[in-house]
Amino acid sequence: MPLTDKLVGGLMLVTSITVFTYYTVWTLFTPFLPPSSPLHSLFPAREWAVRIPAILMLSGLTAIGAFVGLIMVKSARKKAKVKAKAA
Repeated sequence: MPLTDKLVGGLMLVTSITVFTYYTVWTLFTPFLPPSSPLHSLFPAREWAVRIPAILMLSGLTAIGAFVGLIMVKSARKKAKVKAKAA
């Protein structure tokens, strides 16, 4: 089991470093390259450099809000059930 945890952690680390490097090159270095550079063909249009993080953040916040709301509803139901038994 510990080996798989280290493997998963290492894979997550390598993935995050790769995504960070790709995004950094895309957003910080490609604007300074000439438009005829073949490096531009490796990246989407620059407007997506803002859209993708915004979509991911909106999705993440929606998921967190839904999770908190679900927990609050379950907690309220549990309290109501305890009150009904006590009465």
